[in-house]
Amino acid sequence: MDDVKILVVDDEETIVRTLRAYLEPEGFRVYTAADGPGALKAMRAYRPDFVVLDLMLPGMDGLEVLRRLRQESQVYVLLLTAKTTETDKLVGLGMGADDYLTKPFSPRELVARVKVILRRGRSADAEPSLVFQRLRVDASARKVWKDGQPVELTPIEFDLLLALAQHRGRVLSREQLIEQVWGYDYYGDERVADVHIGRIRKKIEDDPANPALIVTARAAGYRFEDIPL
Repeated sequence: MDDVKILVVDDEETIVRTLRAYLEPEGFRVYTAADGPGALKAMRAYRPDFVVLDLMLPGMDGLEVLRRLRQESQVYVLLLTAKTTETDKLVGLGMGADDYLTKPFSPRELVARVKVILRRGRSADAEPSLVFQRLRVDASARKVWKDGQPVELTPIEFDLLLALAQHRGRVLSREQLIEQVWGYDYYGDERVADVHIGRIRKKIEDDPANPALIVTARAAGYRFEDIPL
């Protein structure tokens, strides 16, 4: 993991020191910010590969930081939240975060989550593009086009779409999507897959409320239905 830059954004000095102590021995270059405006400034200055972002920040809350960040970058984002309501977590995921941890958390688990997400993002082998009637999915370039127009997806969204497209016509359950995209050692809520699928639909479906490309198989999972060329 040498030369991988991680930005830790948290106003609790103890958490920042602890995460630095766990991340740096793994070879990560760690930068920090203590508030929302500082986080955006650090993002532009350091161009990190990964952001660990607390939701409760002074100056600008983490959700607003995430919203602005997603306007500029598709960097991996892991949210930290002291809130326990499902709404707070799902809103963050719905705005483009890749994963979340609820405080208090194990620093070792955070390091493991970071490694899994980064490993997944780098694991796509070069292979021919998957070309369908509406979509083209290029695994090696990690790009997607719909009707010839580029579609901007976060890393997690791309990996989910690729997994579904590679198994066109087959129903993949939440558990199977989690295994393929997050990895077998994922400990979070499986409903994160539902949130990200919803975001993908908003970007590729003509009518997200009545999806035709990613179809829900009730009580079973999701199925990719575009026609191959």
